[in-house]
Parts: sequence; C-alpha cells; structure tokens
Amino acid sequence: MDTNQNEAQISEKGTGSKKIPGHMIISASENPMAKWFVVHTSSGHEVRVMEQLRQRIETMGLKDKVFEMLVPTQDKIVIRSGKKSQIKEKIFPGYLLVKMILDDPTWLAVRTTAGITGFVGAGNKPTALSELEVANIQKFVSSPAPRYKTKFINGEAVKITDGPFTDFLGTIHEIDEEKGKVKVLVSIFGRETPVELDFLQIQKI
Repeated sequence: MDTNQNEAQISEKGTGSKKIPGHMIISASENPMAKWFVVHTSSGHEVRVMEQLRQRIETMGLKDKVFEMLVPTQDKIVIRSGKKSQIKEKIFPGYLLVKMILDDPTWLAVRTTAGITGFVGAGNKPTALSELEVANIQKFVSSPAPRYKTKFINGEAVKITDGPFTDFLGTIHEIDEEKGKVKVLVSIFGRETPVELDFLQIQKI
C-alpha cells in the first residue's frame, strides 16, 4: 500500500519514549498471492502489537510471505488550552492491517502474537480486503491536509471568546473540521444570524 506513513512515527503507552513506524515494509518484493487482511488487536496498543508481530515474523522466517503492516492514521489538529497542536490519530482503533500470503504458518504467526485476538472475517476464515477497500484506505491516509479534531457538536450551546462578538452566546449550526471553523447562530437585534468563527474563538457553556 503506497501511503505517506513510511516516515510517520507513533508513540503509545507501554512503549516508553520509543516511537515506532505506523507503516512497516517487511519485504519490498511483490507477490500476486499477497492480500491485505485486518486483524483485531488490543485497542490503544496497535503499534506495539505490530512491532511484536514483526519480530515474530523474523524469528519464524516468514519475511517472504508477510510484506507490509499498517496502522492507518490521519493528521489531525487538536486544540488544548487554547493552543493548536498536530497529532496522528488512528483511523481504526483496535485494528491492524497486514499484507501477507495466508497459509498455515502465517496464520499461526499472527494468531499467536500477544495482543492479537483474531482476524476479521466470516467465522474462522479471514477475509481479504478488496482492491476498492484498499484504495479507499490509501486515499484517506494519504490526505495531505490535516483535519481538525473537534469536541463540538451541532446544536451545542457555546460562548464566543474572541472577536467582535465576544461574550455573545450562540448555538453551533455547522462544523467544518477541514478548516477548523464553525458557524454559530447568534441572536443579533432579536434575529438569529450565522457567524463564522475559528474553533479557538468559542468555548462550551
């Protein structure tokens, strides 16, 4: 999967200060038999589990059958204490994507790795992702523009803290996570008027 995550480093609880790549290429060779599969992992420990699986694959000599592993993430901008910061947010918490040739040895390597509870599929049979599903995930994680992560919801009452409408109360009418902006309905001269504001300009009541 061609993503922009080769350089992405993700840290988790349990890894100390160590940051682990969110996209690991085990083998650069191509094999038409290899498919992408999804496995269940312990939520919050996806990257640590991926590193453990990588070590297990090397120990079992399966690098010719397991090619890539990916914890899909997307850049998000979060606002904490009135300041913006950029993070990498996991798109599918509790899941890990593995490109592999599925056979008994690779199935065993995955299933017996600590932190993995099973494959996604029907019954005991793992189901490979379709080409369309892979393309959609690739498109999503390759998005160059960071999105804002907001705690606001439509219809929520807020107070404006900056700008010409400071101290006005209003109701969120529309949220644009890509631009980090909201439209707030504010009562001006007895009439509700939509005002466009930055996330930093409002707070929950």
